[in-house]
Amino acid sequence: MSNIIEVKKAVLKFLKENINCFDPTVIKIEKVNDSWKAITELYEEDSFLKSMNLPPKKIRLFYLVKMDNNLEVTAFERLSSFEGADNDDD
Repeated sequence: MSNIIEVKKAVLKFLKENINCFDPTVIKIEKVNDSWKAITELYEEDSFLKSMNLPPKKIRLFYLVKMDNNLEVTAFERLSSFEGADNDDD
């Protein structure tokens, strides 16, 4: 069984390895039945500006990361806002 500190470390490691992001921060962790749900805030370069060869700008995004008790990521998704994090049917 995992504790909350191990979950936080695993979530941050997953994001840094899989998303080109800056300064990821876990802002919410919740144990749901036998799994974990974490909401993270991070910054990415704006892909639209980058595609138009304009000066880069970092934009703030939120991600939901779900993990099982073995700290294996079972799902993750970008959220439209932090408020959207609670609209899950778990």
